Amino acid sequence: MNLQAMMKQAQKLQKDMMKSKEEIDEMEFIGKSSFVTVTVKGTKEIVSVKIDTDSIESDEIEMLEDMILVATNEATKQVDKMTEEKMGKYTQGMPGLF
Repeated sequence: MNLQAMMKQAQKLQKDMMKSKEEIDEMEFIGKSSFVTVTVKGTKEIVSVKIDTDSIESDEIEMLEDMILVATNEATKQVDKMTEEKMGKYTQGMPGLF
């Protein structure tokens, strides 16, 4: 394979990688913990936090804070998993590139 063909293939690979990353960035991931639901974009930007107020009493604020933390972490782990699934074919198992 000549250098020009290799460069063309590398450019296509880069374009495909960017398209996959853009698709992930636009997706939404939902993390749940009891009566807390957190929605996160593929960019790890928190879109919304929903609390089922019928299920909580005023003295449970500390527990609510912990549930928000758990739900948020779950949603961001889903982003990481999807990124690895879609981008892993490009990085061939080299973690930390995206």
